Amino acid sequence: MTIEQLINILVTVSLIEMMTAVGLGVSIADLTSVAKNVPLLIKAAIANYICVPVATVVLLLFFHAQPMVAAGFLILAVCPGAPFGPPCTAIAKGNVAVSVGLMVVLAGSSALVAPLLLGFLLPVLSGNESLMVDPVNLAATLLLTQLIPLCAGLIVRQWRPALAMRLQKPANRLSALLNLTVVGFILATQFGTLAAIRPRAWTEMTALLIASLAIGWLMGGPATENRKAMTLTTSLRNVGVGLVIAANSFPAALTATLAYGLFELSGSFLLAFRWGRPKSVHGPKRVELENATIVANAKGTLS
Repeated sequence: MTIEQLINILVTVSLIEMMTAVGLGVSIADLTSVAKNVPLLIKAAIANYICVPVATVVLLLFFHAQPMVAAGFLILAVCPGAPFGPPCTAIAKGNVAVSVGLMVVLAGSSALVAPLLLGFLLPVLSGNESLMVDPVNLAATLLLTQLIPLCAGLIVRQWRPALAMRLQKPANRLSALLNLTVVGFILATQFGTLAAIRPRAWTEMTALLIASLAIGWLMGGPATENRKAMTLTTSLRNVGVGLVIAANSFPAALTATLAYGLFELSGSFLLAFRWGRPKSVHGPKRVELENATIVANAKGTLS
């Protein structure tokens, strides 16, 4: 068995388990609340399936990215619905319910939309190389590894909620272990390639992350909590799905896919922590609070 075949098996098993775990943790109420908000769904679809892929293509053409690097970035650009969205939104003190609903809708729909977008956009970036993908075979792969496990978890959560609650914690732990194993194995086998990433590639990743964050913020609507949810949902791409696509179609693009996946994950969590920090009180309001504390302490001493 070759290293590429082993990576393919690992990422496939990891994605199936991860999507099942996601389904176990999501209730129908989470989905219906988002499904009723049609304007929000339309904005999420435009942000994730039009704006981010188009921005990615424009940036890759601007930086004259190598075909396999471009393929790795584009694969993630068409794969929204990362399971890290809700916990990241919770850290940022955003609307977690919106984030959960958007994650499931985008993760499920990307099984059909991502292959179509790749089939349409990859030739634009191919240059002299032939970057072609079979949308039908790829959609079938994603249906089996992403959509069906997700639906299975949702069904268990709906009809056997007690069982789902018992399974959720071990499923999440197993998912984390599998993801760490996949990342660690790819880092170990592709370390030389990752270490050789040029400064221009890091500039490309930074520009793409900033563009994704800006798109999500602009599409998030007036409510700050919803904006945070939309921003982080848009910036966080589904690395598990991306690795499955790369391993099946473009093994040479695995390094670029993993590199940007780790980069956007780190950047999104840093922003979430920044948003979630408690705001310090400055200026006149701080003086007013300090005076009130002094008065209260004085009253307590006199009494």
